[in-house]
Amino acid sequence: MALCGAPLRRAPLVAGVRRASSGSLLIREPLNYWRGGRVGLGAAEATQAVYEPATGRVLCRLQQCGAEEVDQAVQSARSAFLAWSRMAGMERARVMLDAARIVEMRREEIAELEAVNNGKSITEARLDVDSARLCMEYYAGLSGTLAGQHVQLPGGSFAYTRREPLGVCAGIGAWNYPFQIAAWKSAPALACGNSMVFKPSPVTPVTAVLLAEIYAQAGAPEGLYNVVQGGHQTGALLCRHPSVAKVSFTGSVATGQKIMAMAAPGVKPVTLELGGKSPLIIFEDSDLENAVRGSLMANFLSQGQVCSNGTRVFVQRPVLSQFLEAVVRRTKAIRIGDPLLEETRMGPLASRPHLERVLGFISQAKEEGARVLYGGERYTPADPTLKDGYFMTPCVLDNCTDDMTCVKEEIFGPVMSVLPFDTEEEVLRRANDSIMGLAAGVFTRDVKRAHRVVENLQAGTCFINNYNITPVEVPFGGYKASGIGRENGQVTAEFYSQLKTVVVEMGDVDSLF
Repeated sequence: MALCGAPLRRAPLVAGVRRASSGSLLIREPLNYWRGGRVGLGAAEATQAVYEPATGRVLCRLQQCGAEEVDQAVQSARSAFLAWSRMAGMERARVMLDAARIVEMRREEIAELEAVNNGKSITEARLDVDSARLCMEYYAGLSGTLAGQHVQLPGGSFAYTRREPLGVCAGIGAWNYPFQIAAWKSAPALACGNSMVFKPSPVTPVTAVLLAEIYAQAGAPEGLYNVVQGGHQTGALLCRHPSVAKVSFTGSVATGQKIMAMAAPGVKPVTLELGGKSPLIIFEDSDLENAVRGSLMANFLSQGQVCSNGTRVFVQRPVLSQFLEAVVRRTKAIRIGDPLLEETRMGPLASRPHLERVLGFISQAKEEGARVLYGGERYTPADPTLKDGYFMTPCVLDNCTDDMTCVKEEIFGPVMSVLPFDTEEEVLRRANDSIMGLAAGVFTRDVKRAHRVVENLQAGTCFINNYNITPVEVPFGGYKASGIGRENGQVTAEFYSQLKTVVVEMGDVDSLF
């Protein structure tokens, strides 16, 4: 297998990685996986560089899959489906639990590789791996409980329903939570008896392949979970493939709309977890310390690269100055730097083009009248090996209005826009004034107000006195342009299965003819 690398800055080995005598970090290639192993395509012109966000250097290269390779992966998944779908739920559960145990054993390795490939801090990366493992455990437990319904009909006749798998499911992931998203999509699909072909983002292609190897090591049938690498063209081939029964996508609203259109000719069900411009409402009676903590979690988690982030922070006017003072003070204290160091709380953004895009939003915000209270600039860590990394300082914007671009459009970076409000009725109207409705939050000590506000917020995932908490036991997803369907929770089994009704006549046919 080919190896490619860039220097790493601390000693531990990471998953799927070997270290050359020069101390370089070397990622195992190839990164495509089907028929039970990594697949090399041999077409040098179809390769794409993968960069390490912390250094800007090439981490490895991926080979992009075309029509032939996508078909091979889908056929591999189709063969595995025939065996996997006939297994009892408890049999599938045993494989998934074994896979979860392997993830737990390799937690540190996977987290380090995730931090290197994505740029998020090692502390966050560990939590992402934990979320992936918990999701696999949760759906393993659910697998054995999938059942239909018995309905008694007149004359001793009856009907029953069967919950059956769909077939080959396509999963298309985003670059902000590479390993977690791969698990969040595959675990419910496999639990319901489906197989999967997964396409990670070409920005973060590495850890999805580890998950494929982990499922195989746990005893999954060959081809149950496959990985195809590439960009939009590869994704389109996967969505349009006639043997793909369902598509689950995480990413932008614009791409989600295209995926719906590609799935429409085949009448394929889709799950779309799309963008957000979520409101976070802080009332004057809030525990202000907790409100500040929640606001930081709502804006700066994973360098602000989180679809559910509460980037429109509405603060009731009597506590606005106190809130801003505390937020700026804590934002200044965020430790930026090498994502592999324990003390780091914010690593680089995922790519250079994305860094430029986020900085462009901040420049536009200033032109439109917003005031930068702190941050919003390129940042160069003291470590000289990080001088070309994609770092910036987290940004707090004041003097914002609802019609500003920074308030209306998803920035997907560490940029908090703070807006004052006076009344509950006013803030609800303004909070709901968005084409998106992924998440929302409210901080208040008034329990009645909290539930009243949440009831009237047009968002699929709401938080009271906290933010960005996503237990795998509860559904996650949005309203309006933020998506269709849900990730996690018991309801997700409905999105990865189909219901068959069987009517049994125990007497004679009562015919009109």
